[in-house]
Amino acid sequence: MLRYLVDTFWDEDVWLPPNTTWEDLAPGPDKPVVYNDHRHLLYPLPLAVVLIVLRHILEKYWFAPFGKSLGIKNTRPKKAPINPKLELAYQTSPKIKHKQICALAKQLDMSERQVERWWRLRRSQDKPSTLVKFCENAWRCTFYLYNFSFGMFILWDKDWLWEIDNCYIGYPHQGLTNDVWWYYMISSAFYWSLTMSQFWDVRRKDFWQMFVHHVATIMLLSFSWVCNLHRIGTLVLLSHDCADIFLEAAKATKYAGYQRFCDCVFAVFTVLWIVTRLGIYPFYIIWSTVIRAPMLVPMFPAYYIFNSLLCLLLALHMIWTWLILQVAYKTIKAGQMEGDIRSSSSDISDSSHYSNHSTPNRVNNKKDT
Repeated sequence: MLRYLVDTFWDEDVWLPPNTTWEDLAPGPDKPVVYNDHRHLLYPLPLAVVLIVLRHILEKYWFAPFGKSLGIKNTRPKKAPINPKLELAYQTSPKIKHKQICALAKQLDMSERQVERWWRLRRSQDKPSTLVKFCENAWRCTFYLYNFSFGMFILWDKDWLWEIDNCYIGYPHQGLTNDVWWYYMISSAFYWSLTMSQFWDVRRKDFWQMFVHHVATIMLLSFSWVCNLHRIGTLVLLSHDCADIFLEAAKATKYAGYQRFCDCVFAVFTVLWIVTRLGIYPFYIIWSTVIRAPMLVPMFPAYYIFNSLLCLLLALHMIWTWLILQVAYKTIKAGQMEGDIRSSSSDISDSSHYSNHSTPNRVNNKKDT
């Protein structure tokens, strides 16, 4: 039964172009080109753990000292008095309504004002310090800068970067090079690490949007790898990493107190975001997968799944663009950025933030990808 289910799921008629078998694309020394090995999709998982450890080391020994040298304090708010019943209610639901306040006040023989004050203090305890948020953004900015630079370096001499039709010409018998292999593995590992660390990182208002973004990106990378669509996959990665560098940089400079510089970086980010996420991505990359690809390659079911995931990312980009434009409008009106792009504020935060990515991702988160 298990064998039947596996064979049904990996049906060649679903995943591969007509007249192509898994054996045709299986890697081996007798093949004319180097094919993707689906087993390598497991490699990003241990690599993700390595990235999490590397992030911890950099944040502790590099970003935190650097942030402190900029005057960022690692202060923690005053703790709420110990109250087991209020703590139990808080753990059940951090958000509280007036009816619940009244009920708790009667039950504990406290005034409503005392319950509200305890609740505010308790919520403040869960908020990360400015230094913690600075370190998180510094790490992401560093990775996006590295990954975009690495992507540009390895793709500069690839013909499909300059002529997108080469993503499909000769498909599926397109060889894989070592540099593209590393680009895929590192990028996949990073999004796996974001998916894992999202549950203990700064809580964003767009938590589930970002979660969907990360999962969709991982699925895109996995599907494109299995189906040997790595060429178009590299272009999707490259177009997403560019703007995220400036997104994370703007948030980090905001926390460091460099407001004027933050506004300039935010302006660059907004322009790059619109150009890449609402320009190049839909009108060049998705246009090629929807219009050009069927002219050059026989279509098959998995390709429609691939296109659906691309469109899902585009829908998330449109939602985030609306939020970013709201921040941009308020920034121009107020004279400075006063929020957290793509909703980097936490769900429990009652202080002002932007409105975020991913990012993808108010300036304290994109997008990946």
